[in-house]
Parts: sequence; C-alpha cells; structure tokens
Amino acid sequence: MNGWLIYNKNDAEHNKAYINWFLEEAHLQNIALRLILREDLTIGILDSKDTIMLHGEPVSLPDFAVIRTIEPLLSRQLESFGVAVYNPADTAAICNNKASTHFYLSRLSIPMPDTLFISGKTGLPESPPLAFPFVIKGAYGRGGKEVSLVKNTQDWHDQQRKQAMGDLIVQSAANIQPGKDVRVFVIGQEVIGAVLRENKHDFRANYKLGGTASWYTLKPYEMALIKQIYEQFAFGMAGIDFLLDHDGRFVFNEIEDVVGSRTLSAVSDINIVEKYIAYIKSGNSSSS
Repeated sequence: MNGWLIYNKNDAEHNKAYINWFLEEAHLQNIALRLILREDLTIGILDSKDTIMLHGEPVSLPDFAVIRTIEPLLSRQLESFGVAVYNPADTAAICNNKASTHFYLSRLSIPMPDTLFISGKTGLPESPPLAFPFVIKGAYGRGGKEVSLVKNTQDWHDQQRKQAMGDLIVQSAANIQPGKDVRVFVIGQEVIGAVLRENKHDFRANYKLGGTASWYTLKPYEMALIKQIYEQFAFGMAGIDFLLDHDGRFVFNEIEDVVGSRTLSAVSDINIVEKYIAYIKSGNSSSS
C-alpha cells in the first residue's frame, strides 16, 4: 500500500516534525508514504481528460492521499481517479467554510451561537447585525486568524473601516466564556480524546496564540452531541471545537478538517498518528 502526504511548501517547512512522525508511523505499519508538495502537482483537464501530473510529468497515483492543504478541488480530482482521500472532498468543502458548517449542522438542533452569514460581495451592513458582544470571523479562516471581537460601537466602526475581504460570519458572544474552548479529536467515528484550551490574555483559546491546554474528560451528554456531529461526515481525522457557555455547557463552534494534534500530544501519551494510519490502512484494505 502506498500513499501521498500532501502539504504546501510553506506549511511543510513549519511542520517538519509532524511530517516525519507521519512518515515514520506509516513505515512501521508497512505503508510507503511519500511527502508531496502541492506546488509540484498540476491538476486540471487536458485533451478532455482529468489530469494529475507531478513535476510536469505523468505519475502513478497512490492508493490514498492525506491532504494537509485546504483545497477541496484537489481532493475531488484525486477521487475521480479512485484515490481514497482523507478527509474526503465533500467533508473538506463543508468543514473549511464556517458558514456552510453551521448551515449544515443547524438542522440537527445542536446548540450553537446565533450566526449570520455575510457575503464578501456586500460586506458588513451599516448597523450592527447582533447585540454586543459578537465576533466577526472569516468564513475560511483558521488558527484564530481573521477573528475579531466587537464589544461596542467603536469596535464596530473599526471593523467597517477595515472591510475585510471575503465571506464572513458574525456570531453572538453574549453567553460565551471568552478565551476557552474544547477541541475533540475524532478518527472515523471514534472519539480519541478532548482538550480544554484556555487563554487568559485573549478571547481566542488557540494554543498557538499563547493558550494553555489540559485534558478534558467528556460527559455522557457531550459524547452524545459529538456523535450527532460525526455521524454526518465521512471523517478521516478531524477536530470538533466547542465553546462553553456560562453554565459550562457545549456550544458548537467549528470543525477543523486539517487538524493538528499538538495539544493532544502535550496533555496525553496518545499516539493519534498511529491510530490515524491504522484507520486509513483498514479502510483501504477493505476497499481493495
């Protein structure tokens, strides 16, 4: 069995340790896994046929691909050749758009903040669309980037002057504990573990922004909520993020399709990459 681990060049530079971990664990499970830089791939239509080339030349495609870039079209192109993609294109397309994720899950009556979708073509409205405080997020933002807390009229005017490009969501923060969230790590339909992230100096709890992490023991009602979500998707590995209201109850926030595991590794001895590769191996074995 052979696979591709696809990164763009910049992310590969910043994630060398994780990439080496992935390659080593694959080797231990008798899988030939190869790092592929997205910049070296050419995808498209040539002579009316789907085409994938590496370094401008035809290439033998792998049994599976773990895509660590956010590009659903690349996933679809690989899938069109019968390559098993993790996470699948449909999952990536929904989960990498915060507005689409909330729209998709709203039919399940999952607790979530009041959330408005703002088109990048129209920009922010003249008047605040929700009561203060609320958060403005880029629909495609990741890692706490493109996120702003609006606490008053002055903040609102500042955001209007910035007029961030692209689609946005505006989300109520009225009953949300600032600087705190829980990330739940899922492989397939198995919960691997959960981490409480806290930041006393920022309303964003992200570990990369100076937050701390600790192991979080999930309650039965929380497990039931998580199950509702993962049953809707074909996950390989993903992170499901929950905010906490003032009573400490889960409020759905977002799904990380290309999820890192730095926090889980920091608070536990779980080898999530080993588990992920075993999951990929079992799936490809059953389909071959």
